[in-house]
Amino acid sequence: MLRAAGRGAVQLAESRDALIAFIRRQQHPDGGFRGRSEDSDLYYAVFAIESLIALEAELPQEAIAQYLATFGSGEGLDLVHLACLARCWADLGEHWHSLGPGPGLPPHDRAGLLRRIEGHRSADGGFAQEPGADQGTVYGCFLAFGALQDVSSAGFSPYPPRSRYGLKAALQTGIIRCLSHLRAPDGGFANERGLPAGSTPATAAAITLLRHLRRPVEPALPEWLLARHDPSGGFRATPAAPIPDLLSTATALHALAGLGVPLDAVRQPCLDFVGGLWNAEGGFQGSGLDDSPDCEYTYYGLLAFGHLAGESAPDAPQKAADAPR
Repeated sequence: MLRAAGRGAVQLAESRDALIAFIRRQQHPDGGFRGRSEDSDLYYAVFAIESLIALEAELPQEAIAQYLATFGSGEGLDLVHLACLARCWADLGEHWHSLGPGPGLPPHDRAGLLRRIEGHRSADGGFAQEPGADQGTVYGCFLAFGALQDVSSAGFSPYPPRSRYGLKAALQTGIIRCLSHLRAPDGGFANERGLPAGSTPATAAAITLLRHLRRPVEPALPEWLLARHDPSGGFRATPAAPIPDLLSTATALHALAGLGVPLDAVRQPCLDFVGGLWNAEGGFQGSGLDDSPDCEYTYYGLLAFGHLAGESAPDAPQKAADAPR
């Protein structure tokens, strides 16, 4: 994802300074980053840090590390924020590793964070947002899979960069078993069991998990995702969604690109759609109904542009390239 977001940064080179300035304005004096309020939010810190890395901007490392240290081993955090804490430390650690040894998550906090994430294992072998759940969710599995990689293999300096396939075989089998129960009647993946229809973000997450677990992905799944593309531009979360949104668009493009699916049929409409979500404040907003950019959607804007550019990062069409200035 960071490689793709980095390609997106190349596409938006003329807007790089504005993007960096926008993200830096979201940093709180405590070292964290704001979301939709004036307070720091660990969730948005992930997207701010990874956007700065993709843009090859200097990271305020010490300030971020001091902020992350206040969470210790994640006591009191839900799975979403536990995963965010792990990813922030991993990103910071990998960045420091490239520069030389630097501070990271203390070993006792690292062990505690690992235990807390594993505490969200569900009875069916997957992971759920609530500890002790009988059934896992796509989102829970996706978050926990990445978080356990971050903590276990870890970009925590001075450890080596995180390994993609470092998780225990039994854990991987449990996640695969959990996902098998989350197919919706319409052929996509729903976040929870029993839902009548899948969603674009859940299906994209499931496809990405299956790919990282080296499991075959049925040809019907990328076809299902492509059917969620709206002729007006981006991807809808569901057929009933009123308009396309940036989260669905970026995650769908990421899943399709990971499978090697050609994006030619959706490239220009998506470029126009994503470019149109550039906000004058310097970031990206989530949809045409949203007027508040934030670090999360700015990262998704970079990710979407990166996949639409392709591996060789050709020049973006003029209309999309001109939008964010």
